[in-house]
Amino acid sequence: MNANRTEGNWDPLADSQSDRRRAERQPVTPQTASPAYRLAYADMDFLGREELRPVRLQLELLKAGVMMEEHGVKSTVVMFGGARIPEPGGEPWAAKNEVQAENLKKASRYYDEARNFARICSEHSLASDGSEFVVCTGGGPGVMEAGNRGAHDVGADSIGLNIILPHEQAPNEYVTPALSFNFHYFAIRKMHFLIRAKAITVFPGGFGTMDEMFETLTLIQTGRMEPIPFILFGKEFWTKIIDFQALADFGTISPEDPSLFHYVDTAQEAWAIISKYYEI
Repeated sequence: MNANRTEGNWDPLADSQSDRRRAERQPVTPQTASPAYRLAYADMDFLGREELRPVRLQLELLKAGVMMEEHGVKSTVVMFGGARIPEPGGEPWAAKNEVQAENLKKASRYYDEARNFARICSEHSLASDGSEFVVCTGGGPGVMEAGNRGAHDVGADSIGLNIILPHEQAPNEYVTPALSFNFHYFAIRKMHFLIRAKAITVFPGGFGTMDEMFETLTLIQTGRMEPIPFILFGKEFWTKIIDFQALADFGTISPEDPSLFHYVDTAQEAWAIISKYYEI
């Protein structure tokens, strides 16, 4: 009897992997060397075809979901924020002029607050079984690094959801390796940010951060996502960059829509909102 078919130990994936290895060991002939002969699931050229886009979308949704479930992740605290914000004392590597350099140096306080906030969340997570309120970031530098670093400071796991970009974005060194994922599709990455989220925090950032912020607010505003604590770090920054009240006054959002989120300036303020909401 096939070992994989023994009672309680049936694993079709093991058979698939065995067949892939057998195919790789077959003699090289014109027939076996033809792309047509490759096993479909082991044929990267085939999987990369335009017609296979629906399959690739499904695979990206499945892979991270399966691996997080296997790792015991039940809920997350999402941290959005700028990749360009340096840690205190660090160089503002993204600055294009002296004004930007000065602004980004001042913004390094948000790196500290993000790290502190992630540490608080992770300490609470560890106090249970480590499966709830797991810190989840985009896996890159800046605020994302600070979030993963805060979890790392207290020995907690954290998630990094990286994405392939024209400029290289490698995972920061503080992401838990088993929870370090890479995506091709922004849409699937966004789904993984939100489907386990118990709280959303947004730190100062650029187009990417605002894209994530507004898409999430839209989902909550339209009832496509349950309301959860939605927290903007840095009231001075956000009220200068976006005049939400002006949108409400003009009529393009409802008068009550600005109440969908909270402004805070410190990690302690943010955690107080979350703990009150969930009666922790």
